[in-house]
Amino acid sequence: MASRLAAALLAVPSAAAAELPAADLLIVGGEVHDGTGAAGRTADIAVRDDRIVYVGPDGERAVHAARILDASGLLVMPGFIDPHTHADGDLLSSDPDRRENPAYLHQGVTTVVIGNDGGGSPDIAEKAAGLENAGVGTNVGLMVGFGPVREEVLGETNRAPTADELARMQRRVARAICQGALGFSTGLHYAPQTFAETGEIVALTREAGKRGAIYDSHLRDESSYSTGLKASVAEAIAIGREAGAPVHIAHIKALGPDVWGSSGEIIDMVDEARARGQRVTADQYPWRASGTRISNALVPRWALDGGMPGLRARFDDPEAAARLRTEMAENLRRRGGAETLLITRGIGDADRWDGKTLAEVAAAMGSKPIEAAIAILRRSDARVASFNMDRSDIEAFAVQPWVMTGSDGSTGHPRKYATYPKAYRDLVTSGKLDLPTFVRRSSGLVADTLGLTNRGYLEADAFADIVIIDAERFVPRAGYANPEELSEGVVHLIVNGSLAIENGRPTGVHSGRVLLRQPSRGTCP
Repeated sequence: MASRLAAALLAVPSAAAAELPAADLLIVGGEVHDGTGAAGRTADIAVRDDRIVYVGPDGERAVHAARILDASGLLVMPGFIDPHTHADGDLLSSDPDRRENPAYLHQGVTTVVIGNDGGGSPDIAEKAAGLENAGVGTNVGLMVGFGPVREEVLGETNRAPTADELARMQRRVARAICQGALGFSTGLHYAPQTFAETGEIVALTREAGKRGAIYDSHLRDESSYSTGLKASVAEAIAIGREAGAPVHIAHIKALGPDVWGSSGEIIDMVDEARARGQRVTADQYPWRASGTRISNALVPRWALDGGMPGLRARFDDPEAAARLRTEMAENLRRRGGAETLLITRGIGDADRWDGKTLAEVAAAMGSKPIEAAIAILRRSDARVASFNMDRSDIEAFAVQPWVMTGSDGSTGHPRKYATYPKAYRDLVTSGKLDLPTFVRRSSGLVADTLGLTNRGYLEADAFADIVIIDAERFVPRAGYANPEELSEGVVHLIVNGSLAIENGRPTGVHSGRVLLRQPSRGTCP
């Protein structure tokens, strides 16, 4: 490095060097993948303040840099943008180490989106101010969620809104989009969102669509629980079409033996909608196990009217309890059986079952699996890793040009700590996807989908969110038995022009920002 710098200084007279544009940092010699999907090239990148000011050859002749990073032999890429996380707990923590968001930084992620699955608070301005004032390690985008909006107006009841109640919900969604939410998010598999009919969702999504924001949805059914996977994909596409909003399908999958092998039909449905001019995208994580709670995996939606208190009361009603046991047993079959549900994080006294399958818990209790699940649900609602996806479906979705990487990161599941290096290993190292396409699906495509301007690309005037990795060492370390191991291989990571990781070690800076979307002109007061 020293000899290269010395040679550059000899080639440029000192007076001329003083006249060059100033830069804080110059990254030299790396293989640059710019996020467009174009082939990588050797280039230098200069950063001043929070922006990229130069990308091209001979950077040492183009700028006068206060510091040079030698990236020879390394990959230089836009910082990854994760469109679907559950990082709220870390980013809103009083602990600055948690707010640094190390699980994502060490994967090369510089921007995370929260509020997915319909869970995001509609008070966007308030939440954004809190995040900015506290300081966070990654950039953050916010979704307004259907769940809090509906609960605010209707509680957890299973009924349709009146015209006045629907109007109140519409105003809440519109206000959130005007405050900078990236989109309107739903989790239609979850109570009380599952109680909504399609028309109600269209009316709310329209508030996002008319302001240029997306409709982001965890489908009503990813399996055969209710409407079925294909009907749920069709519903999401129809909602976007009727509401005039781009559709984004969260963590696309075919969940459970009943729908294994249906990826081809789903891909055809999306391709047909896109061919008609509709904007439809999806995100995907590379894990065979999903992450959820026992209630979401096994309990029928009708039994969650009134939330967990309502469910527990039904366990004590002989008629309701009999129906519950029958339907929970069928849902367990849909998931592939008690051996496929691994408890990853209990609540309260359920912690003692961490790392055991539901089958093992039942054996320890001396009961049947459904009785063991009910015993847990009476006191808590443990998180589970549910091994319910077929590898061929995962691979079929992964190579679609409208699919991007997304972790769906949650406590107790390795996807929070290791999604991006695992996807890299599964797709690029295996030869299923070329590197430029992988970079695009993890950066530029996500920025374009979410409406994030000057993010996701390595180009002049873009914000300096940059990841530099050693491809040989970019590997996941977390697994189902050790879900909170930091990934390896990120040599340097830059967030808004500041080094967040340097030589593989976190620097402790909190240079992330809240990324608020500008609504379409003239659509907000």
